[in-house]
Amino acid sequence: MKEGRRIRTLDPFSTIIPYIMVERSDSQNTINDCFDVSGAEALVRKLRADGYDSIGILHIVLAAYVRAISQRPGVNRYIRGQKIYARKGIVINMAVKKKMSISGQETTIKLHFEPGDTLYDVYKKFNDLLNETIQEEGSENSTDAVAKIIGYIPGLVKKWVIWLLKLLDYFGLLPMALLNASPFHGSMFITSMASLNIPPIRHHLYNFGNVPVFIAFGAKRPELVLDIDGNVTKRKVIDFVANLDERICDGYYYASALKIFKKYLTYPEGLLNPPEEVVEDLP
Repeated sequence: MKEGRRIRTLDPFSTIIPYIMVERSDSQNTINDCFDVSGAEALVRKLRADGYDSIGILHIVLAAYVRAISQRPGVNRYIRGQKIYARKGIVINMAVKKKMSISGQETTIKLHFEPGDTLYDVYKKFNDLLNETIQEEGSENSTDAVAKIIGYIPGLVKKWVIWLLKLLDYFGLLPMALLNASPFHGSMFITSMASLNIPPIRHHLYNFGNVPVFIAFGAKRPELVLDIDGNVTKRKVIDFVANLDERICDGYYYASALKIFKKYLTYPEGLLNPPEEVVEDLP
């Protein structure tokens, strides 16, 4: 397969589940959580002083998810044709505004990472692609170009074209050019509400394509907590909501991956170095 390889060593129940819960909308679970942002803020200040002028919390979030996949590759699987596949590489999709205004154009960027990437690698790959995307308000990336072509097709014909694309996608026959342009294919879709200063939303998973995880982050907010001595202290946290396709791995595995993700969000210094080991998914 173009995007990955089929996993053939799963237990029988796991192979049946995609036939019972056929659509991704049938099989999405949601978890709400938050993390203490003090460690991330301290690292951001340090790296900005070292010359990484535009680094922010979003870079740490992306790097933490890449690191979680490097240790729990099962969350990087996807469903195609009711079969479970292990994805090659890590592809994170993100909607961005080319200009922060109501009338500003919105597009989707596709970030390609490797399991061994550090925070420095994530910073460079993200910034290079973002700068290329927003440098000109009227410019188009491949996602915009494909959407424009489909948009020109008359309504009834367009409905048939979308049906054909879904059929081709089911059998893994979509051309690589379309897969590279599609915001509906990837390891994860992420959206940040921080720039809008609102809480994170619970975003649905798309039935078209194969994105198994959608994560939304909110703005920083204060929270009162009890310390070990029973005193009330104030800390800053960021809330996030993760919507997950439960068919790709079990709840225990998902919980383990989310714990790793949250550990690196809370203590992100470990993201400066590559992982000691990159875990391979099942054969």
